Amino acid sequence: MLIPLYVFIFIAVDLIHWFSFNELQLASQVLHVLFLFLPLLWAFGLLPPLDALLLWGMEQALVFGLGGSPMSSNIRLLLMFGISASVAVCNYFIPSALGVVLFSISTGFLMSLDLSQVGSLCRSPREAFRDSEEVIVYLSLLLVALTEAGLLHHFLSSLDSPSPVAGPQAPVSYLLIVLFGICWALREIQGPYVLGGMFLNPLYPKGMSSVQAFIQKSRRLNNAAAIRRILLYFVSPFAMIAFLSVDKSLQLLHSVYLSIGFTRAFRVVWQSSEDALLQMVVVILVRLAAENNTLPDWEKLGTGGQLLLVGLLIDRATQFFAKLKFALTVLVTSWTEKKQRRQSAGTLLALNASLCPLLLAVITLSALLSAPLLSLFTLPIFLVGFPRPRRSWPGPVGTACPCPDSIFYQQMSGSLASALRLAFARGSLGTLASGSHFLVRFQDRMVWITILEKGYGYCTVNIKGLELQETSCHTVEARRVDEVLEAAFERPERLGFTQGVNLHWGNALIPCAALVVQTYSDARNVLSGIIDSHDHLRKLQEDFLKVLVWLLLRYGVQKHKGNLWNSEVVQGVGGRKSPSSQVAPTTCVQPLETVVMESNVSSPRYRQDSSRSTSFGDWSDEDDIFGPEPARRTVALVTAEAQYGQGSLPGSVEMDSLYENMALSALQPLQPLGLGVGMPTVDQGHNSEVFRNAPCPLPQLNFSCSQSEVFNLPTGWRTAPFPPSRLLQLRHLFPEDWFRFALGRLGPAVQDKNNEDMTKALKEDEVLKELHAQVALSCLISVGAESAFTSPSHVYRLYCGDILWTEGLDWLSSSQELYQLSLCAFRYSFKLLFDQASLGPIESPDDLFSTLEEYERNWYIGLVTENGWHSGVLREKPFLFSLGQDLSMGTYTGRVLSLQEQLVHVGHLNGEGVRGQWANLSWELLYATNDDEERYSIQAHPFMLRNLTVQAADPPLGYPIYSSAPLHIPSL
Repeated sequence: MLIPLYVFIFIAVDLIHWFSFNELQLASQVLHVLFLFLPLLWAFGLLPPLDALLLWGMEQALVFGLGGSPMSSNIRLLLMFGISASVAVCNYFIPSALGVVLFSISTGFLMSLDLSQVGSLCRSPREAFRDSEEVIVYLSLLLVALTEAGLLHHFLSSLDSPSPVAGPQAPVSYLLIVLFGICWALREIQGPYVLGGMFLNPLYPKGMSSVQAFIQKSRRLNNAAAIRRILLYFVSPFAMIAFLSVDKSLQLLHSVYLSIGFTRAFRVVWQSSEDALLQMVVVILVRLAAENNTLPDWEKLGTGGQLLLVGLLIDRATQFFAKLKFALTVLVTSWTEKKQRRQSAGTLLALNASLCPLLLAVITLSALLSAPLLSLFTLPIFLVGFPRPRRSWPGPVGTACPCPDSIFYQQMSGSLASALRLAFARGSLGTLASGSHFLVRFQDRMVWITILEKGYGYCTVNIKGLELQETSCHTVEARRVDEVLEAAFERPERLGFTQGVNLHWGNALIPCAALVVQTYSDARNVLSGIIDSHDHLRKLQEDFLKVLVWLLLRYGVQKHKGNLWNSEVVQGVGGRKSPSSQVAPTTCVQPLETVVMESNVSSPRYRQDSSRSTSFGDWSDEDDIFGPEPARRTVALVTAEAQYGQGSLPGSVEMDSLYENMALSALQPLQPLGLGVGMPTVDQGHNSEVFRNAPCPLPQLNFSCSQSEVFNLPTGWRTAPFPPSRLLQLRHLFPEDWFRFALGRLGPAVQDKNNEDMTKALKEDEVLKELHAQVALSCLISVGAESAFTSPSHVYRLYCGDILWTEGLDWLSSSQELYQLSLCAFRYSFKLLFDQASLGPIESPDDLFSTLEEYERNWYIGLVTENGWHSGVLREKPFLFSLGQDLSMGTYTGRVLSLQEQLVHVGHLNGEGVRGQWANLSWELLYATNDDEERYSIQAHPFMLRNLTVQAADPPLGYPIYSSAPLHIPSL
């Protein structure tokens, strides 16, 4: 279908040329030559699909003919092209030159703004109120520009001048040259390198050790950036409008190219002020160089046409040099890099050297068409890729291949967007243009930023997150990125002459800025010497009881305040309250092993008659010559039995513990543990009121203090199936002093007034104390912590909720809230163990109480595979802790995430190199059908960053793990 379509287009152009327009003679001749090579172009995949051709044509016409910008979506491109073309047509029919000036300025200013934001302001009155200052500034700028243009055109446009650089345009011309020089110099000093990244900037901060030091050292550069911003966005546009408003060619407007030229000129003043300033300076310099000599063809274009031609030439020249640098990088590294050197490398280099004019012709043609320079299989074999829009990909922006690590990029994107706003305003990232690409590096994270469109005071960007360092190719290129960035940002204070040169200039990445971003710092520690230390583990039991007592008392406070626990929605330790239910902040996540087991239970072949008596742990191989092993039941097994009857699941095996590399797709909605598993027991003891025989229903407890009822616990929590003698044997473990201390600190929270007598009465209530002692000791036995911990594996399994079966496990599992409190208490106690081993022991009850409150308020303590961990990151919990196991090394690890301001390094990528590699990726997978995962064209290339570039492509050809929707970022 593609070749017949092009044949039809070629014939149509030829027929139009013969019957109507002689202006199409050159185009017809070129198409006659291309007609002979259509099959070859089709075979090489160089013919653009119809949609790509139309979108590319509209984008080129919008940018260079009408002064617009490439857009972030096809719909926006179609709408903006239609509106811009309508403005040009209206200008052609407006009879008055003054009317053309005023209409062009007003429409150009409005179209240079992101009009989609107007709708969001109208939908959110509060946002509109907050942004009212910005709206007032825009309206003021428009009114001043209209007033200036109208007055200057009315009074000065008719004055005669002997030369183009004399008369009313002369002072404005020199002012524009001065403005350009100042703005260029102030922008250059904002980055670590100057003159296109070749030399180090001596004014840039050196040896940055902290965020505060960087901010302090950057004050002078920030002052320079503020001056540049004022000159570029608030002075230059009015100077350029003054230059255009008094131009004599406005009197000859009623021709097609003059109307289009001035429509573009008055718009690009706002759409891209820096580019417009450069174009006007070039036009002025050409006039100054010509002096009194006349250039008929040049003058015939008028100022608007001259600016259009200069803008097109500057863009094509910029593309040519960027493509040339990309081609030279491919050529040179194909020989100098040992891993890139192939047997045919010498032959290919010799061919390129002998056919150098042909290579330059290919690069020139690629630049003229604004098409990617395609490096075939990323070898030094260069072709012209088919023209396509700047976005390169036809699909909508924002598609990705998510995984558990995506949450870090999602959390980081908001703060990064705020940092980009400051960087755009200061000019730290250089000249901004649609299609520019930047790479952000922080620890093991890589962020790919693409500028989709640009206007007056805003940029629209796409933020992508690449996979963390896992493959060898990724690691090799990440190491080179670190070297390039460290050479720019972490250099010493004093440098020699040779060290002032950028030794990595040939790399695709040029460092350009350091940004302050609030994100998570990820620290991982091997717990050898902590989790396997008997001294530390002996204290874990004591801390567990103290934390559990504190949580039981906190439970009463939360219940009194109305923040009841919800058995349907359970968050992780330290998680925030659910919006749909007031879940207590100390709620813990149900172990995900239960979810995994439930997925097996739901399978038809596991649905057996409930009368079967064999349990999960009873299953064993029939050929086991050593006989059956003793039954081993975990909380997951007990839960499954509770929900699906006491029957067994033949063929099922005991599930492994949770590990940190579980895929996000495995996470399913958490289900509550089974209810009603345990049976209440009848004690025959004769001790205190709490430990005496407890018939069903249990009698009401007689508290000696009226406020004790607040800290009363549910009746089912006192029905543990343990004889009183067993509880009495462990009674000495209950921390009575800590119980009274915690009660004294929490008691005033449930009183209308801080009554010391009431608090004292609470502490002396023996029934309340014995109630909490019974529940705490019952939980201690049920989780298997009756004796001191001696095994790291036991600690790890208990932390994961993988509790070995005990006689009290059924009773504990019957109460979702008590089970979660117990699991939460153990995780808190392990975090206490970790902190005391690292920072020293906690000696006073005040310190312990403050530490536990800190855990509840600012920490998430759980597993990385839990939903609470992911929600904690997205909600920006200040700290997160997880216990993990490294199976390959046989060690246990502690992982701590800390949310804080960090310095992230940003580098500017060679945009043409990126487009060329993406074009090769598209050609290779769609035309050559080479989908080999180990193919040469995606292997690590330290100079071109080939593997990272392939990752950053849109799915299905690439695989970024996070991709944001188009983000509107103000840049004023």
